[in-house]
Amino acid sequence: MKFLYLLPLLLLFSCKNSPVYSDRSKSILESHLQEFQAYKNRPDSDGPFNTKEFLVENIPYLYSEDENLTKVYNYRWWMISKHIRPYEDPADGKKYTVFTEFFGVKPWASRSGAIPCPAGHQFHDLRWLKDNTFLKSYIEYFISGSASYLPQRENANFLTYLSRPEALHYSSWMIHGAENFVKVHPDASWLNQIYPDLERHQSLWDSLFLIRSGKTAGLYKIMDLYDGMEFSLSAVLALNASEGPYKPYNDTTWKGLYLGWGTTSQAAKLPETSQFPKAFRGGYPELYLARPSINSYMYGNLLSLSTLSEILKKMNPYRQRASSLQQKILSELWSEKDQFFHTVTAGDNTFGTKDYMARVRESVGYTPWYFNLIPKEQASKYANAWKELDSEDGFAHQFGMTTAERRHPYYNEEAYAWNGRGWPFQNAMVLKALANHLRHYNGEGRKTFLKLVKQLVQLHGEQELNIGEWYIPSRGLSFGGEKDYFHSSFPDMVIEDLIGFQSSHWHEFTVQPFIEGDFYLGNLKYHGHMLQIERVGQTLKVWKNGKAIFQAKDLGQIHKIKL
Repeated sequence: MKFLYLLPLLLLFSCKNSPVYSDRSKSILESHLQEFQAYKNRPDSDGPFNTKEFLVENIPYLYSEDENLTKVYNYRWWMISKHIRPYEDPADGKKYTVFTEFFGVKPWASRSGAIPCPAGHQFHDLRWLKDNTFLKSYIEYFISGSASYLPQRENANFLTYLSRPEALHYSSWMIHGAENFVKVHPDASWLNQIYPDLERHQSLWDSLFLIRSGKTAGLYKIMDLYDGMEFSLSAVLALNASEGPYKPYNDTTWKGLYLGWGTTSQAAKLPETSQFPKAFRGGYPELYLARPSINSYMYGNLLSLSTLSEILKKMNPYRQRASSLQQKILSELWSEKDQFFHTVTAGDNTFGTKDYMARVRESVGYTPWYFNLIPKEQASKYANAWKELDSEDGFAHQFGMTTAERRHPYYNEEAYAWNGRGWPFQNAMVLKALANHLRHYNGEGRKTFLKLVKQLVQLHGEQELNIGEWYIPSRGLSFGGEKDYFHSSFPDMVIEDLIGFQSSHWHEFTVQPFIEGDFYLGNLKYHGHMLQIERVGQTLKVWKNGKAIFQAKDLGQIHKIKL
């Protein structure tokens, strides 16, 4: 794909006019915020930042011809502001700003209330705030603060025997998220300060979750629960294929033992829980899986460490490590027969089957594209996986994508489980993965991408908008579970994937819009400059600090703009 690269001096004459939609985007935001603040029966905010003044000052403004998209975008920022929590850490005496997932301090959260599971999504959204001190503090809390060394609290919600720091209680891609933050807000001094702790964070993943033996040696493992995706179908298949403590699991019994939280109490009554006391905790099986998700996260982390080490001119063992992990993922998790990335049980499992490929397509199989893990020269080899996203036998449903393929006999969207039901966490992951497939691999599926964005927007409701934990793909209606729930990203999807604003460590960026119709993105702080980007008709324009710097006809190509 060719770059359209025009020198700003050649465009000055034609770019003198101001943005058409600048004032309108701000007035729409202010109107929306007034409406959102009047919502009733919503959880109380975790801090004092859920105000019109904070949001108008700090968030990028959006105008789109799709009024519903604009409203949901503004709502998601309003929701995010409810989750900003000041935290004075008794462990080190420092004051942090953290972002919660659920409101308050849940038993499975860190002591601050923050939970690492959605941190990668959260980092990507929060990097677009004008005031970058909020995300800096949040990154420091997980990477350098007490969450990086205090063990996760063990209580009735701690369903494993593997002790680990709070920052590693759930899988995440924090290092990748931190690198993407400094692409938007470069700060060499801060980066140099936190880099050793980023390295230490990855070394903890290596020491605790790297598989040591079997065909899967060199991959990373995790229980599906601590991948944030409990009761997954891949785990069901692995349990059904196991002997020893998991022999009671089979084609007819699994629903009574592993289909949502109401079933673990039944599993806890099995005689095997006494015979093998470390094989279960609270009725949840201690079964480790090499999943496409966590392994892609670790690839993203290692590649980001490589990039950051080069920027800081430090020793770089990470590019080779990322390459080795990439090849291992491609060789061990890809199924030629199913044309999809699958989950494989860990080769060093103490209990349960080892190196067993669970042949069920789950939406986590798209995670490698989120991190551009597929070698470009091999793009066509793996492209067939995307056909499943638009297939009614695969992940396509009337009101939104599913998390497991519909053709599988175990598919179930009614249980609080990751075996069919929709979860916005995965919508965000798959949408960015698909955008990367389109943008970086020249893949097909732009109509599918826009359809999935529209479905996600509609799931937020019509009268009072809401983002919750889950949705039923066949019924739609709206989200269930916790209201105003910060477990997925949306502003970042609009900015980076839909509008196609691709940030860089260098003083430049690219734009390749997928969004339809006129749009405006403003109040966007990037590399210390205030940017405005607007397309009216087929004309794309960019302003830096109020001065026009770029204009071109937008025909779907990549536009490269230097600051």
